[in-house]
Amino acid sequence: MIPALEITGVRKNYAGLRPLRINDLRLAEGERVAISGLDAAAAELFINLVTGAAVPDEGTVRAFGQATTDITDGDAWLASLERFGIVSPRAVLLEEASVEQNLAMPFTLQIDPVPPDIALRIRALAEECGLAEAQLRVQAATLQGVARARIHLARAAALAPRLLLLEHPTADIPEGERRAFAGDVARVAGARQLAALAITMDLEFAEAFAHRSLALEAATGALGTWKRKKGWFR
Repeated sequence: MIPALEITGVRKNYAGLRPLRINDLRLAEGERVAISGLDAAAAELFINLVTGAAVPDEGTVRAFGQATTDITDGDAWLASLERFGIVSPRAVLLEEASVEQNLAMPFTLQIDPVPPDIALRIRALAEECGLAEAQLRVQAATLQGVARARIHLARAAALAPRLLLLEHPTADIPEGERRAFAGDVARVAGARQLAALAITMDLEFAEAFAHRSLALEAATGALGTWKRKKGWFR
């Protein structure tokens, strides 16, 4: 079976102290993997490499069997983005618009009012991602923490991607709410049989979300098992 994602011998220079290196990573369809060891800038670059927004200086990135370097036409690249749903605190919300209007944006440009058929789809999507129906009517700016993360998750899942990419998804979520959001993501990915890859430094999230948790050794590009440290200091 063709992996959802395959990264081999990748090296990419950027503004970091050293290049981003990933020696070998394979993500099967339906598998959920968490990776630690990437700061905010490296995580953004990693997402860009996976989606083809950036290409490696060395090595190969393949999504569903297609190398990102083989996509040379702009229209083809835009079409290829439909395979990905991205959950990131960097994603922009319309703060003065309602949550419903924000969730309508993947489906239509007509958000005031939201068409009735789109509203039905939004209610189902919100329920799937852990948003209460009452939250659909409030301004996005009034929501914080896990509620905002669930908006990002719903927008990422809206157009039926094949691979969810999560970029430090709990960065803005209070510690006590992170495990609940991990459950949301795992439930959505599992029900839809999606592959999902989370870049995170949150081991609690990783343990609740992932089938495999990996730690990147930045100097070498090796990916080892990410385990909770034992002893007095954790």
